[in-house]
Amino acid sequence: MLRSMNHILFSALFLGCLVTNVPAQTVLGSLFQDHMVIQAEMAAPMFGTDAPGTVVEARASWEETVRATTDASGRWLLHLHPPKDEGPHTITVRGSSEVVLKDVLSGDVWVCGGQSNMEWTMGPHVGKGILNHQAELAAVKHPRIRLIDVPNVAAAVPLTHFRGQWQKADGPHVAQWSAVAWFFARDLQAVTGRPVGLITTCWGGTSAEVWTSAGALRKHGGFEDALNAVDPSKPAGNGMPSALWNGMVAPLIPAAIRGVIFYQGEANRSRWQQYRTLFPALIADWRSSFGCGEFPFLYVQIAPYRYENDKGEAARLREAQAMCEGNTPRTAMVCTMDIGEPGDIHPLNKQDVGKRLAAQALVHAYGREVAHRGPRYRSIAVEGSVARVSMDVGSQRMLARDGRPLTHFEVAGVDRVFHAATARIDGSSLLVESKAVPAPVAVRYAFSSADIPNLQNDAGFPASSFRSDDWPLL
Repeated sequence: MLRSMNHILFSALFLGCLVTNVPAQTVLGSLFQDHMVIQAEMAAPMFGTDAPGTVVEARASWEETVRATTDASGRWLLHLHPPKDEGPHTITVRGSSEVVLKDVLSGDVWVCGGQSNMEWTMGPHVGKGILNHQAELAAVKHPRIRLIDVPNVAAAVPLTHFRGQWQKADGPHVAQWSAVAWFFARDLQAVTGRPVGLITTCWGGTSAEVWTSAGALRKHGGFEDALNAVDPSKPAGNGMPSALWNGMVAPLIPAAIRGVIFYQGEANRSRWQQYRTLFPALIADWRSSFGCGEFPFLYVQIAPYRYENDKGEAARLREAQAMCEGNTPRTAMVCTMDIGEPGDIHPLNKQDVGKRLAAQALVHAYGREVAHRGPRYRSIAVEGSVARVSMDVGSQRMLARDGRPLTHFEVAGVDRVFHAATARIDGSSLLVESKAVPAPVAVRYAFSSADIPNLQNDAGFPASSFRSDDWPLL
């Protein structure tokens, strides 16, 4: 909280200096530093502050020069056309003073957001480290992958700066990088060959509404009382609606980005029904704020975990996430039903999470034709005592991951009481039945909080939990 207030006071004092006798200087947005990655193939905004009415010039080593004049509040914004080659390049920004950016690469910039499973670091730092972290870190030597982390700051009003530095993936400091972000970038670059810039902005235990702007939340509805109670003169907590959008997203805008990867949802589990509309509202808000069009928004479905007193909320939150993929353009969900740990909300296998996000990115951001998802539920038809569940396989065929009979299927009759069922694969269908339900009307798959089922396709991607009914939570 004190850090949040410090940032607010810093911004106010900084803008105040522009209209006093303190010598003016050219200040760049916090993203614009040595070793940064700028987004290729689209106009790259640069922004910052200087004295009002100052002409600010950016001269790039690829023979590009652009100028802008600061407005009455001292803000400036200009757009550089990206170079044809990746670099490294230099950018000299000159206004009241001069700033030279060195070792700038042109590549793909991805924002990596969410709560603790995105924040979880490669080595012991945030968390206890990931699976085989020592061996993974020993193999890190990818200087064309760079990362800048936005510190955890909650704010009552949108901030303009944050404290962070771009780092290359070539030293022990990678132990403190987001593991999901790292494996995503590594696997993506292995295919595209392009520099990757990662902007991590994540905080454990946080809900979707804190990552959404106040304007978007008011439009969505349901948060008016909390927003009306905000006092800009007081420190904000990380549970206050819009607090992390203000402190950890607003300072990035309007940077050019290729897309977003996001891992969040656990904190909204009890409000799964609201999440059906809130999460799409967050996505629309980020797209509108960054101003880069309908960029790919790729996200991770919450993993199996034994939540205390769960009455079906976790499965319905996963369902809400799956619904977003079907209803919101250029979104894609990564399923983790096979790599959860029922006793640990932070699965240590972050390698497969990053790999699956990279596969989705290759399809949705780069137009590659690669396997990228598991089987999806389509429809149900009853054939006597058997429920035939039609699936979109997502590959050539379905199979059991461990070679054993399929697990975690249930069926119910008109009494809406579910019983354990057997299931077998029949082409692109699943035949599900139970002796306890001679006339089935509904099928559910892995619809408990901690279920780790075994249905996948031959490309290695698991099926998400699903249900054929729309019965209310009891």
